[in-house]
Amino acid sequence: MPLSDTLWQANLDLARICLELPFLQGIGDGSLARPRFAYYIGQDAFYLQAFARAYAIAAAKSPDWIGYRSLHELAGDALQEMQLHRGVAEAFEIDLERITPGAATRRYVDFLLATAWGQETGMTIAAMTPCMRLYAWLGRQLADRQQAPHPYSDWITTYGSEDFERAAARLERLLDRYTPDTPATADAYRYAMQCERDFFQAAWRAG
Repeated sequence: MPLSDTLWQANLDLARICLELPFLQGIGDGSLARPRFAYYIGQDAFYLQAFARAYAIAAAKSPDWIGYRSLHELAGDALQEMQLHRGVAEAFEIDLERITPGAATRRYVDFLLATAWGQETGMTIAAMTPCMRLYAWLGRQLADRQQAPHPYSDWITTYGSEDFERAAARLERLLDRYTPDTPATADAYRYAMQCERDFFQAAWRAG
């Protein structure tokens, strides 16, 4: 079994916990209060800036051209996702230039960037892959449950799309290529999954 599959299977418990959180259930059925979603969008936009930077740092450290090119292209996908957030932010009248990161956001960003600056490409990929794989999985799960269109249907469509699945799978292939199968890798992957859970919980409490 590829390392990416092994790590995902080992963390399905956290993925299922995320899916059943009130925040995700509220996105799934459209009942989530606007202030909670607005807080989430602002925090996620702040996080995505670090995510794009981590791609660039990992690319610069890549041991070969395949990794360099692929990670830069994935960084481009992250920049496109940031543009999507800007469109949502305008609709919610959120000034993304004035976002103050919450504790859960700051903890996640600090972990991601510390890993990118301090570790090799493979370990950075291990810290980044949970975000991509989890969102692709959540998008598909919520799409399967959706009964009718609602205010958050676009969120579900974006992350449940084939395009997003392909991006997640591409990052997983890079993980299988560059990341060592070590306890440190497993720890980084799981910590990122825990950060995702805490990120969603923080958005729920903020509202």
